[in-house]
Amino acid sequence: MSSSPVRGRMAWWAAIFGLLLAVPVPAAAVPATDSYVDALADAAPAPALQWTDCDSGFSCATARVPLDYAHPEVRSIDLAMIKLPAADPARRIGTLFVNFGGPGRSGVQRLRERAHWPWLFSDELRARFDLVSWDTRGVANSAPVRCFPDATAQQLFFATYPAMPGTPGMEPPFFAAAKTLADNCAQRAADLLPHMSTENTARDLDLLRRAVGDDKLTYHGISYGTYLGALYANMFPGRVGRIVLDGSMDFRGNAFDPDDADRPIDTRQDVATGIAGTFHAMLDACVAAGPECAFSEGNPQEKWQRILERVRREPISWDGKRYDYGTVVAAAGQLSDPAGWPVLAATLQHLYDLRDTPYLPTDVLAETAVLVRQVADIGTGSSTALGGTGTNTYDDNYTEAFYAVQCADSRVPRDERRYSDLAVSEDQRVPAFGRLGVFDAMTCAYWPQTAVRPYLGPWDRPTAPILVINSRNDPATPLAGAAAGAAELSDARLLVVEGAGHSSMYVRSTCSEAAKRDYLIAGTLPADGATCPIDGNPFD
Repeated sequence: MSSSPVRGRMAWWAAIFGLLLAVPVPAAAVPATDSYVDALADAAPAPALQWTDCDSGFSCATARVPLDYAHPEVRSIDLAMIKLPAADPARRIGTLFVNFGGPGRSGVQRLRERAHWPWLFSDELRARFDLVSWDTRGVANSAPVRCFPDATAQQLFFATYPAMPGTPGMEPPFFAAAKTLADNCAQRAADLLPHMSTENTARDLDLLRRAVGDDKLTYHGISYGTYLGALYANMFPGRVGRIVLDGSMDFRGNAFDPDDADRPIDTRQDVATGIAGTFHAMLDACVAAGPECAFSEGNPQEKWQRILERVRREPISWDGKRYDYGTVVAAAGQLSDPAGWPVLAATLQHLYDLRDTPYLPTDVLAETAVLVRQVADIGTGSSTALGGTGTNTYDDNYTEAFYAVQCADSRVPRDERRYSDLAVSEDQRVPAFGRLGVFDAMTCAYWPQTAVRPYLGPWDRPTAPILVINSRNDPATPLAGAAAGAAELSDARLLVVEGAGHSSMYVRSTCSEAAKRDYLIAGTLPADGATCPIDGNPFD
């Protein structure tokens, strides 16, 4: 729920009701047949795909699907697709659809970048399957949601976006910027927003499955992609072949839980506890690595507390940047990819070394403050204050697409005071990191109500067995949420990777790749309670 916003969220810091036509009945009474499928998707024709070479062994195509499945005749949109054909055609099994998470990242670009990562897709897996990914609706090259007149306005808006508020006094400009983004999206993408839910993306996925000629879906969903996989399994239960949910979540909690309705998405998912556990696992790995980790000297836990004490009093000036409490906590929470931990450790050591220096605002900081005050001008539809001309379009709409999907999929509190109160109580519950789960999807509090359309179940329609993989310490999809999501499904097996980081895309484990491969190729599930080690210390 993909980084970025956590689960693919926190874009600021690195950077109504879903219609289900089948009537819910007790799970034991529902056979896993095509009698229980989403009728809106079934009524739409499968796209005709024309694959063409697009360099480096990849093929590309465009799939035309309805924008509004309830009124398919009104408007169609094009979805950008990419395929890496099976390396051994004689032994080819079929198509492995891959969603890399986000939501909002280009699946086309990520497959290009990651198809040959051996810890994600082994030679044997690539020999047996066509790997296929796509830009989901609203993303990159698939009817992109754009909330700014041009690239200049977009880039300046996010470059000057206020940091996560570390104190109550910093909340008003943060709230204002979040509202400006929501208002701008409502103005500029009003035709798209009501159709951006994952329920519609699941319908798209079934059309893509039909288009490639597979009778059943074989699928690897990562992070947000696990939510898409869970929806597909319950909307098309008889069409589930083998599905891997990797870096998974509590699916009901992501959408709406009546018992937990007054908390935002990642507070419901307890992402703060996942971040804290991963941060302390990172410090343990740092100590174990010794001199290979820049933050290892002395006691890293005590050094971290000294940094927090300093930035609670006043920010630290370093390299033209202002490191206040919110900025430092958000930076420390960037833990999804252990390959980035050495840089984080070096940053923490620099902040520790500067803990006794006076705070001196720089010209760069002063200029940034001026730009921040101009951000609200974007909401008027005019970008002149930030230099926009309206003439240069842009392809990277990750943050806008993230909110277009996440806010459609989830009901959240809409009262700013609730977020302010939760920031205090969550930081008491999970020191330092509690507020990250409160503020990371703040824009959803202002999202137009007409575009909020979460899928509300059922979640437990009988399907073929599903494999769920999750790290012991995951900062984006905590293990407790993955276990809850697996329990919500009718038949799921959980494999725990004994490491820290987000999903097997980032947590390298030869063991977990082998387990995934055996399941996808032969249908063999790991034993109940099975675990996998990771491949070494990230600081080595």
